[in-house]
Amino acid sequence: MQVSTTRRISAPRDQVFAVVTDFVNAPKTITSIKKCEILSPGPVGKGTRFRETRVMFGRQATETMEITEWNPPVSYTLGCDSCGCRYRSTITCKADGDATLVEMSFAAQPLTFMAKLLAPLGKLMAKSCRKAFEKDLDDLDRSLRSPMTTQPA
Repeated sequence: MQVSTTRRISAPRDQVFAVVTDFVNAPKTITSIKKCEILSPGPVGKGTRFRETRVMFGRQATETMEITEWNPPVSYTLGCDSCGCRYRSTITCKADGDATLVEMSFAAQPLTFMAKLLAPLGKLMAKSCRKAFEKDLDDLDRSLRSPMTTQPA
């Protein structure tokens, strides 16, 4: 299953990238994220691991993610192996004048026999995933428009 969506955010790319990579404060930005705990020491970058709890499909789910690609201020990719699948999520920020085009993309690759058997259901979930991404982008846009938006140090 692959899903992606793009939104034009009225903020400079560096500012958008700073907010989307501020994982500690993600629960303040994205309403579906309830908790985020950094597991790796040092600055955020390739190899950083964190545990994120978010509401998905009406239920809380906690996953340990790792940054597998890091290209500031343009993009990053998160990886996670869970429930017999390999998940990859990429955020790309492209400068668009004084705004930023933010693309969220997601791919799930079944690894186990059971996950491969259930893979056709992924097409049914794609629409719900796209709606969740659109909600995340709504939250990001709202957060960046807010005068109370705090920028990471």
